[in-house]
Amino acid sequence: MTIRTILVDDEKLAIQGLQLRLQKFPDVEIIDTCNNGREAIRKIKTEKPDLVFLDIQMPGFDGFAVVKGVMEIEPPLFVFVTAYQEHAVRAFEANAVNYLMKPVDEDRLADTLDRVRQRLADKRASEEAEKLKNVLAEVAPDAMDAMEDEPVDTGADRYEKLLNIKDRGQIFRVDVDSIERIEAAGDYMVIYTADNSMILRETMKDLERRLDPRVFQRVHRSWIVNLNLVRQVKPHTNGECFLVLESGADVKVSRSYRDVVARFVH
Repeated sequence: MTIRTILVDDEKLAIQGLQLRLQKFPDVEIIDTCNNGREAIRKIKTEKPDLVFLDIQMPGFDGFAVVKGVMEIEPPLFVFVTAYQEHAVRAFEANAVNYLMKPVDEDRLADTLDRVRQRLADKRASEEAEKLKNVLAEVAPDAMDAMEDEPVDTGADRYEKLLNIKDRGQIFRVDVDSIERIEAAGDYMVIYTADNSMILRETMKDLERRLDPRVFQRVHRSWIVNLNLVRQVKPHTNGECFLVLESGADVKVSRSYRDVVARFVH
C-alpha cells in the first residue's frame, strides 16, 4: 500500500527536512509539495492524495483554511506540522490524524504513520466491502436480500463482556460496560468503576486485546478510558487535554494519543 503524500509549508527548509525524514518509510510517496495554502487546495483537489502534511501558520490561507477548502471533495488525511503548540486543540477539532511539532521528532513521525496506515486500511476495507455489495446487488439480488435478513456481525462478540477479577481474596465478576477507566501499574491494572476499584494482574497490552476498541481507548501510556463515559474535554494551557469522566475524574490525554479528542469535538 503506497501512501500518496503532499507536503505543504511556506518554509523551503521545513519541506526539505520532512522529505529527508520520510525517506525512511518506503511506502510513503511524495507526489508534490506546495508553499502556500491556495496552491495546496488546488493540488489536493487535482492530485487526490492519501495524506497531507500541512503547516498551520502560512501567509494568506493558513492550514485550517486549507482543510475547509477541500471539504467539498473526499478529503485526504491531514497531519499538522507547526512550531506553535497553542494550535494543538484546533488541529484535533479539524480531525487531524496527528499534530507534529517542529523540528519533527522521528519516533513521533513513525507513530503518526502507523496511525495513517491503520486509517487507510480501514477506509479501503470499507470501500472494498461496499464495491462487493454493489456487484452482488447487480448479479445476485436474491442473495443480497438473504444477506440483509441476516443479523449483522459487528465484531463485538470477540471482546469480553465480563471480567473475572481476583482481588483481596475474592473473585469479582465485573460488567465491562461499568468500567470507567483503567490505570496501568507495572504488571497490574487498576480497574475503576463508578463506586469501586480493583486490582487485576495483567499487562496493559494483553488487556487491550480483550476490550472492544470502539469503546475502550488508550489515551496515555498509563490510562485506558471508556469513551461512552466521557462527559467533557478540557483543553489545558500547555496544549494538553483532559477527559472528564462520568464520576468527575480527570484523565490526562498525552500528546501521542490526542487524536482521541477529535471523537468528542464537532
